[in-house]
Amino acid sequence: MAERWRAASRCWMQIEVTLQAGQRLGMRGSCGRTFITRRAASSIFTTLQNETHVEHSNTNAFFFTTPIFYVNAAPHLGHLYSAVLADALHRYRLLTGHSSKFSTGTDEHGLKIKQAASAAGKDPLEFCTEVSEKFKSLFDLGLISYTDYIRTTDERHKQAVQHFWLRLVEKGHIYKGVYEGWYSTSDESFLTESQVTDVTDKNGNPVKVSLESGHQVEWTKEENYMFRLSEFRPLLLNWLHNKKHVVWPEPFYHIVFQWLQEDIPDLSVSRQSSRLKWGVPVPGDPDQTVYVWLDALVNYLTVAGYPEAHNQWWPAASHIVGKDILKFHAIYWPAFLMAVGLSPPKQIYVHSHWTVNGQKMSKSLGNVVNPLDKFSLYTVDGLRYFLLWQGVPDTDCDYYEEKVVRLLNSDLASSLGGLLNRCTAVSINPEQIYPAFCNEHFPNKRLDHKMAYLGNAKAEDYKLIESVEQLLVEVRNYFESFQIYKALASISLRVKQTNNFYQRHAPWKLDRQKRDDQMWLGTVQYVTFECLRVYGTLLQPVVPSLASKLLSRLGIREHERCWNDVQFLARYYEKPCRFEGRSLGADTGILFGRIERSTYKI
Repeated sequence: MAERWRAASRCWMQIEVTLQAGQRLGMRGSCGRTFITRRAASSIFTTLQNETHVEHSNTNAFFFTTPIFYVNAAPHLGHLYSAVLADALHRYRLLTGHSSKFSTGTDEHGLKIKQAASAAGKDPLEFCTEVSEKFKSLFDLGLISYTDYIRTTDERHKQAVQHFWLRLVEKGHIYKGVYEGWYSTSDESFLTESQVTDVTDKNGNPVKVSLESGHQVEWTKEENYMFRLSEFRPLLLNWLHNKKHVVWPEPFYHIVFQWLQEDIPDLSVSRQSSRLKWGVPVPGDPDQTVYVWLDALVNYLTVAGYPEAHNQWWPAASHIVGKDILKFHAIYWPAFLMAVGLSPPKQIYVHSHWTVNGQKMSKSLGNVVNPLDKFSLYTVDGLRYFLLWQGVPDTDCDYYEEKVVRLLNSDLASSLGGLLNRCTAVSINPEQIYPAFCNEHFPNKRLDHKMAYLGNAKAEDYKLIESVEQLLVEVRNYFESFQIYKALASISLRVKQTNNFYQRHAPWKLDRQKRDDQMWLGTVQYVTFECLRVYGTLLQPVVPSLASKLLSRLGIREHERCWNDVQFLARYYEKPCRFEGRSLGADTGILFGRIERSTYKI
């Protein structure tokens, strides 16, 4: 009981800090005072109590989510990119020994879906099921290792949404009001006057469009339920102030912070059923349908087990989202969560978009990239590698075939695949075993500085060892800072260094009949195998099939492929190596086939 009172006291102290932060950040009400209601203060209190309870119980748990994808059209490259990013982060956490949950799925409610189904001459649920299966099939083929696939038409989700709605009502954050303003059906988004602009359509008619998306908007006036979003501005600012990296990369954090420098209006969170029937009904009011974005955002809680069994995974959530839906995830969603007394997500990772040959992907231009077509050209691992290597989250990235081919041929076919092929060939390794290391020829200069000058190893060889040891630290840091492209750049550099090491010592030129040459040959082979084992282990979150093939060829068993199994160059440190002398795995052919120009369009 005493501990509960101390926790409550700390919570109220934090509320006071929030108020003070609001004063520092200039959050003023109409009388010039910081504006925060009893409802909002109560929400902070409940949220902080929950954080105190959950903070210590979920330190080893991670929960990664993609957006749930809108089923008005078939999946494209951008959808796959979101999923591959989340998948790589999920696989990385499993690799490092953590518990991790990973959800993806489809958003199936809203006026746009109803219109698309009508245009296809299909029942909305039939239409949604058909398109949702296309997303699921793409992700299965793309080796997306989701643990949960959710659809907003699932009954479990409907129940979670309605429970969440009732909590908002119970807390006093929902009221009936009249919404009058701009609405974008394409974006399923309410917009203020400052968020729209005048343009001329293709027929020369003046129209209003969203400044952000370019989609046409219409003036709407209807009686809806409203969420008191305006009350949460000081809380959102304080949340951002206390958690500098909660929205990442940093440029997106500043965008959200800038949005909150202006007053934010209350948000309409329902539509009249006469206008929108295809959705979750508002509990107790059949004339209203829950706003599609509130409905969609709750999917993360549904997957976590809300409303009864979500504490294991919430607030461990890390959302991976495109920059076009940043406002919904970094303003609306945290506010909704605070309103019901739940903590905001642990992290919001934001990525930019893909263009094609310098142009925005669009149906009208006919340049929408179908990932399934590219799987057949470049393999699943090849396309994953390209997207994660070339995708820089805080800038738009350009897709063109020549760039894909150049990267895959250089990194996977020639550099990595060529090295594996050379060092495991029967001509250089006739016994087909994991080679033996000789400390006499490659002494550890840290253990015996004088002996280092008596061996065959050169200064560049010691630099290679130091570089690969540093690689483990770099890759960890880059994955944990959402810079997977930098992790791959680091691995690629080390692969090239290892190729140089192998070429420099040319083990194929050594005379096996001479003892010293035989020992040195084994040592060069051992160092090369160890480097390849490290690269294969670290590449598993990115190219799972290719990495598995590489490790299997080296004779590394399934249970020996975790982060803690790396133990690079054990024999160099005069420790036993469990792989030394072990039979290699079967030779299943080249690691990655070179892509010829005739197989793709430039």
